[in-house]
Amino acid sequence: MCGLGNWVAQYFMGSFVLKNLLRSGKSLILFGALFFPQIQSLAQSNPAAAQKLEKEGKLSEAASVWHKVVEDNPRDSAAWASLGLVLARLQKYEEAATAYRKALALNPELPGVRLNLGLAEFKSNNLQAAVAPLRAAVIANPNNMQARTLLGLSYYGTGQFVNAVKHLSLASKADPANAELHNVLAQSCLSAKNYDCALAEFSWILKRDPDSASAHMLTGEALDGLGRTPEAIAEFELAVKAAPTAPSVNFGLGYLYWKLRRYDEAARAFENELSVDPKNAQALAYLGDVELKREKSERAQRLLEQAVGLRSDIFIAQLDLAVILMQQKKYPEALEALQRAAKLDSEQPEVHYRLGRLYQATGQADAAQREFAKVQQLHKREEDRVADKMSGVATPPK
Repeated sequence: MCGLGNWVAQYFMGSFVLKNLLRSGKSLILFGALFFPQIQSLAQSNPAAAQKLEKEGKLSEAASVWHKVVEDNPRDSAAWASLGLVLARLQKYEEAATAYRKALALNPELPGVRLNLGLAEFKSNNLQAAVAPLRAAVIANPNNMQARTLLGLSYYGTGQFVNAVKHLSLASKADPANAELHNVLAQSCLSAKNYDCALAEFSWILKRDPDSASAHMLTGEALDGLGRTPEAIAEFELAVKAAPTAPSVNFGLGYLYWKLRRYDEAARAFENELSVDPKNAQALAYLGDVELKREKSERAQRLLEQAVGLRSDIFIAQLDLAVILMQQKKYPEALEALQRAAKLDSEQPEVHYRLGRLYQATGQADAAQREFAKVQQLHKREEDRVADKMSGVATPPK
């Protein structure tokens, strides 16, 4: 059939349908939507219809209409922003973020969109991507505590602890009863080595919950960071009392005893940790070190080998194993352990001293001298650092 014939057939079919529609009481608009798709397209791309669907809670339908709106009007920044809002309410955060970015690309001054973009990225766990829009939202309105809190949490989640402290401290002051905010702020302070701030926050937490094992542990870490190790031990003892089987609580106590060379108490704490978690590689390593210091070399070697078998990145385990292997004159194995230790921490004088001794024992005089020179250099650097710290002068970067 020719094109004209098709049109005529469609015309008469349309007339037939029209008569039936009129008989059934259906509207002429429905007929028009059936036979003129462009009319249907206009109905589907109506922002007012989308807003009405949103108010009725029909979010999926509203999203479909907004999609049609931006398809027909791709440079409508407000429509892209509206699409983003509906997608966010549907918890389609990545799609929402894409819509918000298109809105901002068209109109960077759209109010509230940067905050919404930051929130969508945050809820998608794209914390690094959340930082820039949230920072812009805070600059635009420094009193917006929602934006500031989200920015602080994003900094915390990406390990930017100094920046996290800056924003979370202001957010915490604005919401002083928010325990979760105090907790994250306290941990940010601790990670940023801002120990006074950490102590203040953990003190607030402990007043509300004196039996919080985690708060006692973190308070202990802060006190130890300030060089107040005996007070840190007291906090860890309270943590052990509150939760004797909590992960790492006994190890933390043992480590503090170990720092103060209270080796018998340290050994008991490490044993307690291993009774809870037999595969705690750090507890095995430090207990092995204690046994080596107590001249129980055979047990020390077993423990250290267990630790290295579980984790190869514990400096003290590699160093102590090298010491034992050197005592046994197993120089090639000792050299391998010392080289692994040096890769883990090349700034430790003892590893270079042990390397020097090993090279001496194997007749490598030049190599031994180079290692002993490194020992002197590292000790001198530490002495200068301490002197600068005492005089208030910063050590220049090496």
